[in-house]
Amino acid sequence: MSKNAPKELRRGWTTGACATAAAKAAFIALHSGTFPDPVEINLPKGGTTDFVLTRHGTSNASAFATITKDAGDDPDVTHGALITSSVRLLPAGTGVRFKAGEGVGTVTRPGLPIPPGEPAINPVPRQMIETAISEAAAQLGATPDAEVEISIDGGADLALKTMNPRLGIVGGLSVLGTTGIVRPFSCAAWIASIHRGIDVARAVGLKHVVGATGSASEDAVRSRYALDETAYLDMGDFAGGLLKYLRVHPVEKLTLAGGFAKFSKLAHGALDLHSGRSSVDFAFLQDLLREAGASTSLVAQAAAANTAKQVLDRSRKDNLDLSTLLARRTKQEVRQILRDAPISLEVLITDRDGSILGESGFDES
Repeated sequence: MSKNAPKELRRGWTTGACATAAAKAAFIALHSGTFPDPVEINLPKGGTTDFVLTRHGTSNASAFATITKDAGDDPDVTHGALITSSVRLLPAGTGVRFKAGEGVGTVTRPGLPIPPGEPAINPVPRQMIETAISEAAAQLGATPDAEVEISIDGGADLALKTMNPRLGIVGGLSVLGTTGIVRPFSCAAWIASIHRGIDVARAVGLKHVVGATGSASEDAVRSRYALDETAYLDMGDFAGGLLKYLRVHPVEKLTLAGGFAKFSKLAHGALDLHSGRSSVDFAFLQDLLREAGASTSLVAQAAAANTAKQVLDRSRKDNLDLSTLLARRTKQEVRQILRDAPISLEVLITDRDGSILGESGFDES
């Protein structure tokens, strides 16, 4: 391999996989008196993996095991978190019951895969734990009946860095994972959170939702509208993830808010607005300048600009309203993405201080 070849990114394991392995180890210990270490689990899509226990112990009629989450090279807020499953045996025929321990949230709003009042342990991790306990019980000649309480050290603080508060998940993190594997920089978890945000907004009857690229653009929307916290979908760079889901699961009104550079990419067809995955097309900005009536000199200067902001700043010196034109162009492009979804759309171009530089207005009713 060449010295300059990119390093292969290391995959990691979901919170659900860690909780499953910990639950299996604790369940086995209750019946055998010994904790398997490492402990092996089956993955939902096939294959197995094993986990080393960070700590374990027994207390009265329960046992616990803890695993340190390794998210690989993914920028996951739970990387390094301690995931603990405490298991208590239940009477035969009870099945597996789940409980939210410290640092694991509780669902309080409809629209999520788990109903209100339940621990925020998603369906696939639940199934993984039930399967692991059932398999262990069969090998031990026991019944697969147990209460599994999952806790995450520092989970309540970590949850503040996620969308959980907006989704109505209180008290901590969610136990997630559909494959057991975290694939580095897949961004799947973020996009899934956007989708769940839309589900919740629809379930609680919100008519108006917001997709903002960052905190400054979100603040601009907050200064204009008094919306429920659930309305803010934390789109970030994942415009495609938001718009394609809304196309199938529409709401009445959508406000998109973002900076000039990011929305110049969206207006030109980019659905992932991250600087590493899409770039500003300066020929497109030249077209905007021509439409705004810019001088030939200014149009030529834009071709050699280093940033979109540089083009915007120069146009503002000449009293050219490039932002409103961009808002309209962005709206046209987004309308193509939404197709015939019955959504009234508004686009706001915002500055870094949260002020609105240009807007498209909503569709006429």
